[in-house]
Amino acid sequence: MVAEFKQMTDFFREVGADNIAHTNKTYVAHAIGVYNDLRRWGAADDICHAGLFHSIYGTEIFQSFKLPLERRGELREMIGERAERLAYWNCMMDRSVFDSLAARREPPYLMRNRETGEECDIGGRDYDDLCTIHLCDWLEQVPRSQKWDYRRDGYRSLAERLGGVAREEFDRVFAGH
Repeated sequence: MVAEFKQMTDFFREVGADNIAHTNKTYVAHAIGVYNDLRRWGAADDICHAGLFHSIYGTEIFQSFKLPLERRGELREMIGERAERLAYWNCMMDRSVFDSLAARREPPYLMRNRETGEECDIGGRDYDDLCTIHLCDWLEQVPRSQKWDYRRDGYRSLAERLGGVAREEFDRVFAGH
């Protein structure tokens, strides 16, 4: 059974990730911001839970905190199998490969693990949901980071692929630049 939101946010404190700096706020505040934005976008619970833990294992850029991969089972039990898998891929993906897949409309969606080089076909639904999480993560922090040109074309491709609220939010956030 998936944990309650408070249990999930308490987990950040329990593992020592609550006061880590992240784009001019704390890591946990950013994670909650992504969760709240995904809720506002109308995302399903598993996507929101994955969004909360979108960088829990560290990413290509965010390395200030990395939950050991040996604890994946614990996180999976707390947030659900699919949510943990999406969070894992957001952390471990090779972003250049991820960006190159955005224009594809048909499987396979072969993701490459940035640490092991392993490739895995994550399927169309997981890829689209990963696009949603990844885009929402960036849109939550880019106004604070001021890194407006970092992978901008890649994020635009994600917004166009997803359409709807994702495209509207991309346009709204980047209109401020």
